[in-house]
Amino acid sequence: MTEDEALGALRGSDAGAAARAGALLWEMWHRSGDRELDALLREGIATMERRDLAEAETIFARLIAKAPAFAEGWNKRATVRYVAENYEGSIADCEETLKRNPNHFGALSGQGLCYMALGRHREAAAVFRRALLVHPHLASVRQNLAAALGEAVRGNGH
Repeated sequence: MTEDEALGALRGSDAGAAARAGALLWEMWHRSGDRELDALLREGIATMERRDLAEAETIFARLIAKAPAFAEGWNKRATVRYVAENYEGSIADCEETLKRNPNHFGALSGQGLCYMALGRHREAAAVFRRALLVHPHLASVRQNLAAALGEAVRGNGH
């Protein structure tokens, strides 16, 4: 299955096929086409999973420096920054991810979570809507959209 076919399957009515397509897209997005870069990505992910966030951010910064066009390097650094509560830095890295891969539903969802953490609920809702246009079957994003809209209606957000 190509990336375009997988993206099409995300939007189909079969939730199981969409879930399989989503997993396939993650696999595709984790492959840069260069063994050294892929090894660096795996090292950064393992370091992040050990909760050594400073070292993981350093590894992903090295990956970005070596391959600035590789969207997943930016996305993984965005994830580290989110976990470290550097929401503005994470948002900036999500933007870089989306410049390179506008269909990256993970970056869209992560950016929305950052906006939520900052109390910017209208912006969060807009990004969650974009994520659902790409992958309508993401229940967590649908729940986050409802929460963001609820906060925005209550006046808690920009």
